[in-house]
Amino acid sequence: MEDEDPRNADKIVSNIFTHSSSGDSSSSSNKEATTFDDSSAHPDPNDEEYPGMVYLGRMHSDGVTRHGFHTDNSLRYIFGTSFDASHREIEHAELQHHPLHPDDIPDRAHPTEKRNHVLERHKRDAARGLKVTPKPHGFVETHPLDGGVTPPRAVRVDPFFIDETLVTNKHFAQFVKATYHETEAEKFGWSFVLISFAASAKNQTQSENIEVDPHADNWVVVPGAYWRQPEGPNSNYKMREHHPVVHVSHRDAAEYCHWQGKRLPGEWEWEAAARHTRGHVENRTMFAWGEPHLGDFIPHPDNGDTEDHVVPVLDWTEEWNIAAKHANLWGPYQFPFENEAMDGWRGTSPVKYYPPNAAGIYDMTGNVWEWMRGGKHKARILRGASYVDSLDGSFNHAATLGAREVVHGTTTAGHIGFRCVKSPKRKVKHHWKWHDEEEDGPLAEHEIWQGEDDDDDIFDSSESTDEESVDIKKKKKKKVQLKRERLSSEL
Repeated sequence: MEDEDPRNADKIVSNIFTHSSSGDSSSSSNKEATTFDDSSAHPDPNDEEYPGMVYLGRMHSDGVTRHGFHTDNSLRYIFGTSFDASHREIEHAELQHHPLHPDDIPDRAHPTEKRNHVLERHKRDAARGLKVTPKPHGFVETHPLDGGVTPPRAVRVDPFFIDETLVTNKHFAQFVKATYHETEAEKFGWSFVLISFAASAKNQTQSENIEVDPHADNWVVVPGAYWRQPEGPNSNYKMREHHPVVHVSHRDAAEYCHWQGKRLPGEWEWEAAARHTRGHVENRTMFAWGEPHLGDFIPHPDNGDTEDHVVPVLDWTEEWNIAAKHANLWGPYQFPFENEAMDGWRGTSPVKYYPPNAAGIYDMTGNVWEWMRGGKHKARILRGASYVDSLDGSFNHAATLGAREVVHGTTTAGHIGFRCVKSPKRKVKHHWKWHDEEEDGPLAEHEIWQGEDDDDDIFDSSESTDEESVDIKKKKKKKVQLKRERLSSEL
């Protein structure tokens, strides 16, 4: 077997495990050995396929053959809001020069600043009387228009498979039928519905005692609303089986993915899929369909009427005409009561109604927000925007590739859904531990360790009593699979 690249991900993974030292292995049956069965090679990712899922990872020059785990097959790209053009400044430094030189490592809390610069800034702030306090774990600065992380920064994700579509009502119904799962909206007895869609709220106002979301007063509490009844008791999903399931919480989504043998995507993974193009993650455009179209140029108000100082004005009418062919958004109408369905839909749309992106993935912008893995229970992450969002952020979020929102993990609403991802298979590592057959029962043949004997390293008879020697002979080596804890490079 050829030597593996030192950047090999499985070697990185093995470093996070700690095992008992060889000198202590004879003292207890639950102590584990440090010997590993590493003779097998990694499975070939080219042999692994899953129906309805798309593989994203480093590819060979032919754009078809996948790099194996014997080399660095991760994806590196610039993650963050689409409204910040500073990615052009970091693209060369962060992506071309990899890995970073030891004396050029960015400060962890401020990725675009070096540590000494951060400390100098803190000293200046302290001298001005400003209180410098540490940010909470997981805190990120966000852009006011699309909610995307700012400033953009280079990130790395391991290869993964992602569902080509959002999970539909039909798929979720199969899950509920098989597991009798009760969603949190069902347990609470209500969910949030857009005020213009809720029959009980029609032609009423907040002054008439409608209970609304305290952070978004266009979403009203509708008793009896859940995934089977998206707008309440007088609605159903039967004509929308191929629409994305909604009114599911973060826990509901995670339970479904677990049932499928998958998991929720990490935020970096999701954006890598959204920006994926031509076998690489290099799409730094504002929207999924490209950069916005520029209209007339007008003088900048601060620089006078000169040809050298002008600013572009986006042609939003033309942009909406283009967007209507690519994503399910609200349209250029008054939110939340005016919607002429410019894109064909007032609410959710079928998951394959709009064309996929360059990677073959549908609805990465619009239709419904998508739950992400990670975050905190009170601050779970949503990505992708939904049918209630705009292009320019004039109402709700700007539906860019960086669109991002944070909500409570129990939130259920008519514009939140999800999709799942799966990590590729890697070689299975085994180690062994002592097993006492008198106490724990006999081992099956496949459970017995067949690797090399390392008794000299584990048990030294010269340092033990005769009683310990007799005891050790009653024990056998049980083969144990080494569990991989790290599923994503962003965690």
